Amino acid sequence: MPAIISSVKDDSIAQDLKLLPGDEIISINNAKPIDLIDYQYMIATEELYLHIKRTNGEEEIIEIEKDFNDDMGICFESAVFDKIKPCTNKCIFCFVDQQPPGLRNSLYIKDDDYRLSYLQGTYITMTNLQKKDKERIEKMMLGPLYISLHTTNNDLRRRMLGNPKAPDIMEELNWLNKLDIPVHMQIVMCPGYNDGDKLAKTLDDLVKLKSNILSIAIVPVGLTKYREGNALKKANKDKAAETIAIINDFNKKIGNVVAYASDEFYVLAEQDFPSYEQYKDFGQLEDGVGICRMLLNDFEQQKENLPKAVDTPKKFTMAIGQNAYRSTKQVIDELNKIKNVNINLIPVKSYFWGDSITVTGLITGQDLIDNLLHIKSEINDLIISGVMLRKFTNDFLDSLTVEDVEDKLECNIHVLEDYYTNDELIDLLVD
Repeated sequence: MPAIISSVKDDSIAQDLKLLPGDEIISINNAKPIDLIDYQYMIATEELYLHIKRTNGEEEIIEIEKDFNDDMGICFESAVFDKIKPCTNKCIFCFVDQQPPGLRNSLYIKDDDYRLSYLQGTYITMTNLQKKDKERIEKMMLGPLYISLHTTNNDLRRRMLGNPKAPDIMEELNWLNKLDIPVHMQIVMCPGYNDGDKLAKTLDDLVKLKSNILSIAIVPVGLTKYREGNALKKANKDKAAETIAIINDFNKKIGNVVAYASDEFYVLAEQDFPSYEQYKDFGQLEDGVGICRMLLNDFEQQKENLPKAVDTPKKFTMAIGQNAYRSTKQVIDELNKIKNVNINLIPVKSYFWGDSITVTGLITGQDLIDNLLHIKSEINDLIISGVMLRKFTNDFLDSLTVEDVEDKLECNIHVLEDYYTNDELIDLLVD
């Protein structure tokens, strides 16, 4: 996995050098970068020699003079230029292992790479860190890191990870704490395993480490119809309410909001989402923590500027995951008060993954077709969230494209690329 350029920023050094997508960086000052961390460190200089290989196979060395902090304007196909460090665990809740065959290859990759954790916010279990990895983390003070915790009970953790050799997690966390490297943590709550009293004990064990814990996200286990070999259960209303109560008690105990239940718990428990202020910097949005509150708060701020009517009638159908339906409906109900605006909000059932999967980001192209085909005569313009699509593409998880779904439903699809505000949705209506 060499350092291949994917794109070049406008008005950048790279553009001046006529670097193009597909060109490869072989070395910088005679050193071969192994990842984006190396690259960023190597270019932090005023003079450098860039050894590149053009797409036609020709190689050249370019001497560059720049200011110390100047970015080169290069984006890469991957954040790591050697092999991704794979996950060697066999977690009982692993979503990758709950996928059907026939999806694109990238969906079957299980990484446990501290570099991607630092660069992209992916979660690591810290079970495959070698001595040289730890030395690099310590030397370069790489943080924050995102840690898959699940429980501080090592016997239980090893069972949940399917790894009897997993190191003592508290020793690993204490090591990061002594280095003052900040961490975000994730606990996948599996009823009958790490819930209830065991969850409360895990949170209590973390109190002494709170100085470098930025957040703890507690999320419910996701179960697809393809899972095999275990008897995991989905959280129900009572379990969701219990989990929220445990989290609230922990935050009260330490006098600060550090632990957060994902939005799905509040939906399951039929409880209101916490206030906007409690989420602070919304550090775990990618884990489904606070998205609903962020969107509701954003809409409250925009609502007073909405027109009473629009000149041209606007009729849309909007497809959303069942988990986001309640909060999205609050927004849609208000927008439908605008004269000449009509939005039909449809909560999409996942036939592809099974009834237990309710998040918008896992809706497939076939799910949209299966849910909407019977009303296709009523749909001219369909609104979907870009979170359903692979980044920078029109591809759904099942490899159907936006165009495929448009053809099948005989409609136009509008993709909302901004997941965290209502700007694009409002623009569709009032422009």
